[in-house]
Amino acid sequence: MNRITEKLKAPEKLLSIYFTAGYPKLDDTVGIIQSLENSGVDMIEIGLPFSDPLADGPTIQDSSTAALKNGMSSELLFNQLKNIRETVRIPLIIMGYFNPILQFGVEAFCQKCQEVGIDGLIVPDLPADVYNDSYKEIFQKHGLINIFLITPQTSDERIRFIDGISEGFIYMVSSASVTGRQTGFGTEQEAYFKRIHAMQLDNPQIVGFGIKDKETFNQATQYAKGAIIGSAFIKHLTEHKAGAIESFVSTILK
Repeated sequence: MNRITEKLKAPEKLLSIYFTAGYPKLDDTVGIIQSLENSGVDMIEIGLPFSDPLADGPTIQDSSTAALKNGMSSELLFNQLKNIRETVRIPLIIMGYFNPILQFGVEAFCQKCQEVGIDGLIVPDLPADVYNDSYKEIFQKHGLINIFLITPQTSDERIRFIDGISEGFIYMVSSASVTGRQTGFGTEQEAYFKRIHAMQLDNPQIVGFGIKDKETFNQATQYAKGAIIGSAFIKHLTEHKAGAIESFVSTILK
């Protein structure tokens, strides 16, 4: 069974952390993953840096730019991760844009993911219909779950379609803004969370965008299975490098 599917069966709310591969330093990737697992994180999203990350705010954009300058690439990331399953057991997801995957070759990229033990992909600019028509069989062949995003503007019809072709969880974007812009959740977001919860979808939802501390984590998970922290963790890495990860995670989970 896929590790994502297995993890989603856990009774507790799940914490997923996003970070950019190759940031702050090129060789930090594996150490950060190991430290996050040791700190009690449930899932990890490994960001594949891209020169034009449209869904990301300034913090993640800057980390992507720095990682690319450091020399990070798809091939190097796979080389760094080749022995990751000797020490790490939790689900690992690569989050990246479709252009680098297409350049690498979709089948070749998925094959590499399977070889190193990646469990799923999040590709924000790969439309669900295109995936379903052209790439689903390739992903499934290599044991990969593709995770789709919904926003407050996504129609109920579209959400039902995405739910119907999903196999893990649905990435529930908390607002229409880019990552790192929110400072908390208001009545509009809470109404959105309640609306999606009331739809009783087949796949659990994990909320991303705007989660930065214990308070926002609790807000986000009141009606969802889990939450994702990205920009706040990148800021922590910028300030502390690859150190003090356990202390960061403990402020969320304590």
